[in-house]
Amino acid sequence: MANRTDPAAKSIHGTNPQNLVEKILRSKIYQHTYWKEQCFGLTAETLVDKAMELDHLGGTFGGNRKPTPFMCLIMKMLQIQPEKDIVVEFIKNEEYKYVRILGAFYLRLTGIDTDVYQYLEPLYNDYRKLRRKLSDGNYCLTHVDEVIDELLTKDYSCDIAMPRIKKRWTLESLGTLEPRRSALEDDFEEEEEKEEDDQLMGELDNGGHEKDYYRGRSPGRERERDRKRDSHRYRDRDYERDYDRDRGRGRERDRERDRDRDSYRERERDRERDRDRYRLRDDKEYGRDREREGRERERRDRDRGRRRSHSRSRSRSKDRKDRDREGGDHRKRHARSSTSPRRRGDVPEDGTTREEPRKKKEKKEKKDDGTDHPDPEIAEANRLRASLGLKPLKL
Repeated sequence: MANRTDPAAKSIHGTNPQNLVEKILRSKIYQHTYWKEQCFGLTAETLVDKAMELDHLGGTFGGNRKPTPFMCLIMKMLQIQPEKDIVVEFIKNEEYKYVRILGAFYLRLTGIDTDVYQYLEPLYNDYRKLRRKLSDGNYCLTHVDEVIDELLTKDYSCDIAMPRIKKRWTLESLGTLEPRRSALEDDFEEEEEKEEDDQLMGELDNGGHEKDYYRGRSPGRERERDRKRDSHRYRDRDYERDYDRDRGRGRERDRERDRDRDSYRERERDRERDRDRYRLRDDKEYGRDREREGRERERRDRDRGRRRSHSRSRSRSKDRKDRDREGGDHRKRHARSSTSPRRRGDVPEDGTTREEPRKKKEKKEKKDDGTDHPDPEIAEANRLRASLGLKPLKL
């Protein structure tokens, strides 16, 4: 893949060199036309030609935050990881100022603390002008020493977070770095020596003694001159310490602001969590109420069904009784209407029929039809009359 890091590249600060650039900016660089067309297939040798064509520096610009060619070349250097000698040659190049800035920026990202101070601090003496592209797409004027000071003292440069480095006075106290020597210090010493020589020559011209000449070169004067030189160094160191202290206070304020922001976000998350908990509890209670209403509705339906079935059974039993009663009356009427007509003397006054024992009935019938008459002729005649349905003879 064209966006992969060189397999022979070493990890920087414990990670892939391309990861030193934030993922959003890295993806924007991969999608940019300059990266696809101009940076494809570049090596450490051909990268110099593209660096010589740079005419400005910067991070991202415009509404879509497009990356500048300077940032694309920095990403390409992180991808191919050129040797340290090539990067040092970039920094020492005095003819092309943007090539120097490109090498300094790359060394600040990937170099160790001592190398950063050793190779970047001499660039404080470069006061050439540079064009810098701002986030709104416009250009502003800056200088090489200002960019180097930003790389050494700021946390962000060209929309990239700079890796942390140790303070200079810390490295000096550890003995890994020599005290900084200003480029103007030699000029100051030459001017001081010239003033002293002029003063001594004036004293000799005035007829001063030879002792006065040696007194001018006395150890006390030398110590005074060394004290002045040290005072300049201490003044610079105090300035750097005050600057670092102010930066520390600013960082502390930023940490407090971040802490307040985190606590506010934590409170908001707690409120959201409580709100979700109350909402879940309300939903559960609403579900329980719905279930309770459903159970009550089912119970009412069952009770209504039982009452309806009971009333139906009662109505059926009542109808059955009514039918039985009507059927009994009908059978009684049918039985009454179907019985043979009786004699008027046999029917009681209340109109109800009574069953008598068979013996009594037969005995009564024998007594009534006259067949048991002692006279055989009369008995025979009564039998004939009984068969014809006539009354017996009574003699």
